[in-house]
Amino acid sequence: MELEEITDEVKEELSKGNKERWLAYLALTTVLLAVCATLSSFKEGNNSVDTVLNQTQAANQWSYFQAKSIKTYLYEMQKEKLEMDLKGFGPATPNELPAEYEKKIAYYTKTLARYEEEKKEISAEAKKFEKLRDEAQRRQDAYGIAVIFLQMGILLSSISALMKQKYLWYIGCGVGVVGIYFFLDGLLLFS
Repeated sequence: MELEEITDEVKEELSKGNKERWLAYLALTTVLLAVCATLSSFKEGNNSVDTVLNQTQAANQWSYFQAKSIKTYLYEMQKEKLEMDLKGFGPATPNELPAEYEKKIAYYTKTLARYEEEKKEISAEAKKFEKLRDEAQRRQDAYGIAVIFLQMGILLSSISALMKQKYLWYIGCGVGVVGIYFFLDGLLLFS
């Protein structure tokens, strides 16, 4: 009878182990969700910093663009004034004076063309930083949402383990999958 009792005990332990096997999977999924939540939180912080830095760089470029625009306006005004003065010269004007005006007008024309090219480059650079800022903001938002859903999944899994209720674990897994979706979206920007 002792052998029969031992066999019954082993069978009972084995069946108990099978019943509680889902707890091992619960622990594994909870760890997976926690790792994703940690990475999401870390990436959210990085992208927050990138958003601010790129916004600052874009603002600096637009300030530079504005400074070039002001200088362009000043050169245009000076060029127009010289052109008007040149038209007002009469026959009594010394010959070298109109030539100097023409030289100065040519210099302003060349400078204005250079400024226009520089403004195009500055504008393109500012738009590049704005694009990087917007991308970092989108990533930051996705990671933030991911953290919320991943933490809810972890919470539901923890409650499931405490209460030994499998259905809560399933709900936690579903919520965690949503969090993983947003984590991957932050990583790959597919939405």
